[in-house]
Amino acid sequence: MLMNTHEARLDALRQELKSRGLDGFVIPISDEHMSEYVGAYAQRLAWLTGFGGSAGTAVVLTNPTLSPAAAMFVDGRYTLQVREQVDGKAYAYESVPQTSAARWLGENAPEGAKIGYDAWLHGSRWVEAAQAALSHKGGTLVAVDGNPIDAVWQDQPAPSPAAAIVHDDAFAGESSKAKRAAVSEWLTARGLDATVISALDSIAWLLNLRGTDVERTPVALSYVVAHADGTADLYIAEEKVTAELRQHLGNAVRIQPRDAFVAGLGKLAGKRVSVDPDNAVAAVFETLRAAGAAIVEERDPTILPKAVKNPVEQQGHRKAQAIDGVAVTRFLHWLSVEGPKGEVTEMSASDRLHAFRQECGDLRDLSFDTISGAGPNAASPHYRVSDESSLTLAPESVYLVDSGGQYPCGTTDITRTVWIGSPENESGAPPAEVKDRFTRVLKGHIAIDRAVFPKGTNGGQLDALARQFLWAVGLDYAHGTGHGVGSFLSVHEGPQRIGKPAGGQAGTSQELLAGMILSDEPGYYKAGEYGIRIENLILVEPRQFAGADGEYFGFETLTLVPIDRRLVELSLLTAEEVAWWNAYHAKVLQVIGPQVEGEVKHWLDAQCRPF
Repeated sequence: MLMNTHEARLDALRQELKSRGLDGFVIPISDEHMSEYVGAYAQRLAWLTGFGGSAGTAVVLTNPTLSPAAAMFVDGRYTLQVREQVDGKAYAYESVPQTSAARWLGENAPEGAKIGYDAWLHGSRWVEAAQAALSHKGGTLVAVDGNPIDAVWQDQPAPSPAAAIVHDDAFAGESSKAKRAAVSEWLTARGLDATVISALDSIAWLLNLRGTDVERTPVALSYVVAHADGTADLYIAEEKVTAELRQHLGNAVRIQPRDAFVAGLGKLAGKRVSVDPDNAVAAVFETLRAAGAAIVEERDPTILPKAVKNPVEQQGHRKAQAIDGVAVTRFLHWLSVEGPKGEVTEMSASDRLHAFRQECGDLRDLSFDTISGAGPNAASPHYRVSDESSLTLAPESVYLVDSGGQYPCGTTDITRTVWIGSPENESGAPPAEVKDRFTRVLKGHIAIDRAVFPKGTNGGQLDALARQFLWAVGLDYAHGTGHGVGSFLSVHEGPQRIGKPAGGQAGTSQELLAGMILSDEPGYYKAGEYGIRIENLILVEPRQFAGADGEYFGFETLTLVPIDRRLVELSLLTAEEVAWWNAYHAKVLQVIGPQVEGEVKHWLDAQCRPF
């Protein structure tokens, strides 16, 4: 009999834990590759708790009479969402980075507790931290043999059997052979024999392959061990391997069954092997250690080259933005007509935007689930619309839509906040408070886009530029200002990001280099009322100055879609900000204008007229 309630699932998990002699278990959103977005088979946290976000962890103690007996850990992006989706009677809500699952265990686990974890879903540093926290109470962390959620999840989907896809060099800009040669040089320079690459987007980039195994991220479930001699072992399910893939990879890449990966690690005995602790699960370290390999912790050697887009990838992104810009422009025009009628819902708007993307280019997938938030739902930064939660876009209200597409030439990500007018006066003015907040967010967005900075500057150093205008009136937002973006890969790509350096957030200390692509997305959220975010993608590019005392960089704006002028309080903008606005919209009109016609073109002309 299937367990159709989250209460029944929690009870079943506790019974399974008791049968294994465990006092608790930790459930992250993760897979064997430490992916942000995971396949349906790995959605264990969502199945257990109902939480639909992309980052979170639950801890369940076996004894339900303890208080608290379970907890959910999320960051500021999901503070509202977790309360809407997860039963507060069953789980305590905990905020990260103020606390963590490891710290909570140290404070709430029973004396001498045995807490289970799946070594294929956690990083080695988390294991060390959790064990240290438990040791103060005489507790131990126990690696489970088979995930207990899998034992009680009766209708758990199987991993995707879809074939891997060759990513043409015309899109990649560099052959897999050249990339493997660079990794070989990297290994040789460090006296290493091999490196384990388990992050799915790293494998996709290195071998110029893609897949459909994870929704919204075009990757194929696999592992790679790259060797100093330039060869590599690809561990991938046999049903995914086509004749085209074999020909593409050539003889230097040995194709092995995916379930032979552990045995393959065992063959590295006596070798010096690099592993990235931020991207490889604890089980990889434990298997190598047991085999007698000498482990060297190093960043995955594909991470930085993947982040620095080559000229072909940069041009591909520009092409993707031109395609995507037409789709979003057509959507915003449609919304300007239909929204004031009071019949559009969050779900129907999301579906219509998807349809426009399908009509405008070679769309392979969305780059993430569209965030389509009306009124109070927009106040949850990573809100995910469902049939149950979908609101109608009310006339005279704020609507936020954050969306993106996966095209073979590039990955897009854009947020626009729109004022939904009334049937009587579609262009009616929004409330003064909304215009003030929107304009402060806009000023921060412009400040990032216009930033010029010397070589060596990192994203943590730029973050305050975006927040300063909100800080000036005692306001802020609880998410990063910008994340890296891949090339027909992950919409959230490291190591670069723009965000507060506090809390040990990865990437804020990464030097920004020419060729990196980031989002620029400050926001403001008033709980229960509305949310505001403006997001474009930007490309780090060199800036030339006569007599400059070194290298300097700035940003090229990639995203080309009008920003809602009705929400701007013009008196708050400086002359430089007005000039930015006018120049940006002139470029939107230049690139998007020739691709639309009729009423859409008339609407676009009106939106892009200068202030």
